[in-house]
Amino acid sequence: MSSTSSEEKVEIQNIEDQEIQQNEPVNSITPRYEADMIGNPWNTGLFDCHENETNAAMTLFLPCLTFGQIAEVVDGGEQSCHVGSFIYLWMMAALCSHWVIGSNYRTKLRKRYNLVEAPYNDVISHIFCPCCSLCQEFRELQSRDHDPALGWNGILAKQHARQQDDQTLKKPPSNQVMSK
Repeated sequence: MSSTSSEEKVEIQNIEDQEIQQNEPVNSITPRYEADMIGNPWNTGLFDCHENETNAAMTLFLPCLTFGQIAEVVDGGEQSCHVGSFIYLWMMAALCSHWVIGSNYRTKLRKRYNLVEAPYNDVISHIFCPCCSLCQEFRELQSRDHDPALGWNGILAKQHARQQDDQTLKKPPSNQVMSK
């Protein structure tokens, strides 16, 4: 038994020596991007804009409106769609830095739903693919029954109506009598 364990120790030492010689960290088996992929996958891909063509067209011509809708839902109604749209438009036109606020809200969305930061990190996604990023975020919220097109008040109204329907279905009819 001791010979087996000593052979394993020698083998492990050889592997570690090879990794050190190659200037790689010891025990780095998985690439960095795989190690960072902790969380749930997105419901749609970054480049699946064709899955909601209306949103894709709107985002192409008015990305500030799509951002405003997303920001209103992610902030839970604290920021209106109009304010979010204006901020995004101002940053887009005046400073070309709309990616800053876009990536911040993408990060908020990812953290809320424990989504993986893939295929690129949030900043890269919003610098090089801002419309695709906004469309993916919009579709993600829709798939989680938080349709940004309804706005925060519309989402709350929909949830309230669903609760009322559930209570109506659970409540038996009162004083029901069969007659001939």
